[in-house]
Amino acid sequence: MIFLGEAFEGEGGNAAHINLILGPRAELGPAYALAAASPGPGHIPFLTVLKPNLPVKPFTLFVAKAVLRNEAHERMTWGPGQAGVAAGMTDALLKGALPPEARDEWVAIALVWIDWNADDPQAVYANNRVATATAAERAMEADWPAFHDLRAGLADVQNPFFTPAKA
Repeated sequence: MIFLGEAFEGEGGNAAHINLILGPRAELGPAYALAAASPGPGHIPFLTVLKPNLPVKPFTLFVAKAVLRNEAHERMTWGPGQAGVAAGMTDALLKGALPPEARDEWVAIALVWIDWNADDPQAVYANNRVATATAAERAMEADWPAFHDLRAGLADVQNPFFTPAKA
């Protein structure tokens, strides 16, 4: 079974938005390998690490949702953004939000938004850490999002980039 989670944390250019796909290698492995081997212009998937020579478990592929624009944005993505995702996945694993088999038998794909206007590396790190851990926890919740939350959300559709006019 493949699990899906999502989380948004923070505000402004230093906010984090994570879409997380995780599950057994047997099921998600082909998509993981294809994503890793198919970079697009401005999107370079890479293995998330806590530090050099210490990859995250489950092995997590970082895929930037925002096209890498310039050196400053690249550093925010590969530095604090990646470190936050690494720490968040590790937090989720160590606190038991993921099942024990996730450590060695699962893989994850983190689709990560780092805003082009991000300017605070510590905030980018902290927001991505919280958003990743939250997305992992939500992925494992059987009824997330709950039907009543969907109904309530439909009455107030919005995101950081758009809010529809009320009729």
